[in-house]
Amino acid sequence: MKRIAIIPARSGSKGLKDKNIKKLLGKPLIYYSIKAAIDSNAFDKIFVSTDSQKYADIAKECGADASFLRSERTSSDTASTWDAVREVLEEFDRRGEHYDQIMVLQATSPLRTPEDINNAIDLYNEKKANAVVSVTETDHSPLWCNTLPEDGSMDNFENPAIANLPRQKLPKYYRYNGAVYLINRTELDQAQMFKKKCFAYIMPQDRSIDIDTELDFRIGGILMESRK
Repeated sequence: MKRIAIIPARSGSKGLKDKNIKKLLGKPLIYYSIKAAIDSNAFDKIFVSTDSQKYADIAKECGADASFLRSERTSSDTASTWDAVREVLEEFDRRGEHYDQIMVLQATSPLRTPEDINNAIDLYNEKKANAVVSVTETDHSPLWCNTLPEDGSMDNFENPAIANLPRQKLPKYYRYNGAVYLINRTELDQAQMFKKKCFAYIMPQDRSIDIDTELDFRIGGILMESRK
């Protein structure tokens, strides 16, 4: 049973230019995901999937394999992360390297720790799962949310069933945080992934920042500094 970490790092970010290699506390953002993967001692291979030779060179300097670039097909705006993952696995199959478990680690989740990686793997093994995905509790309950009419009236905004309930009485809601996606190889062949024997690995909010904007980047820096 061989396990590979794949770190997607496509260039050409629209929201935050070159965010995957933007310096966070003096290190390119991608460094933190590579370092967590290395320190976890959980992988036979750590590979950065990118369409940029510049990004690939940085990934190699950080200790990852980036020995081939994405094809044009998997570098487009319409291609999914999983298209890129399948391409990586197919290339390694051609090289005689077969991987049974795949963990996708987004470069935009720099606060994920080696312990998070290993805890997700432990959960996967304990549950005999097909997949494990990291989540975190939402900041605010969606039960407090509603749509607004064109005139902005809030006459019917509140749900009367929960309007007077304190936050502690509301059910907990969770969201994907993008930090960890662990799947077995056969799950990639399913028409609908993450639908059977998929379990949640719950992470705290202070390790669940997903950097997509300049504000996210600043918050990530503050959290990273406080960790030090």
